[in-house]
Amino acid sequence: MILSDRDILVLIKAGDLVVDPLDPEVVRENGLDLRLGRGYCRFKSTDKLLDPRSPGDAGEFYECGEADEIIVRPREHLLLHTLEYIRLPDYIAGLVNLRSTWARTGIYVPSTAVDAGFEGQLTIEVIGSSFPVKLYAGDRFLHLVLVKLGTPSARPYSGEYQKQRGVRLPKFFKNI
Repeated sequence: MILSDRDILVLIKAGDLVVDPLDPEVVRENGLDLRLGRGYCRFKSTDKLLDPRSPGDAGEFYECGEADEIIVRPREHLLLHTLEYIRLPDYIAGLVNLRSTWARTGIYVPSTAVDAGFEGQLTIEVIGSSFPVKLYAGDRFLHLVLVKLGTPSARPYSGEYQKQRGVRLPKFFKNI
């Protein structure tokens, strides 16, 4: 079952669902509109092989920083994060979609699921359009559809990305 705005507000009030900071504008008809944070990591163009068993220095593959304005260049890949820190209970999962306004610019976000029990800011991949697009930290960018599971998860999320803040690179880069 997809949760409505009423369901979401009940869960927030009960403390089962955490959205911090909570701006009432992010609670939508059937999900949460999450805003962009300031952090980014641009994928570098390189011929160096990224071997997940021996990844080397993340700086060889990513250029990371923070900004209030982020320009997404044509067909460029970036990792961005949400401003909101969320905590899902063990009986709610999430499906991340790009807000339709941004999809109409040609920007693309691959399908992303948020596991039941996840806590943290979301790191998302963004793929550029055919033309440069400027994004602003604090703008509503993603839509998180919340789905109630038939039964609570027997193994809620407790992996490497739990409680992450900012952009998190792949877990095989241990020094990040």
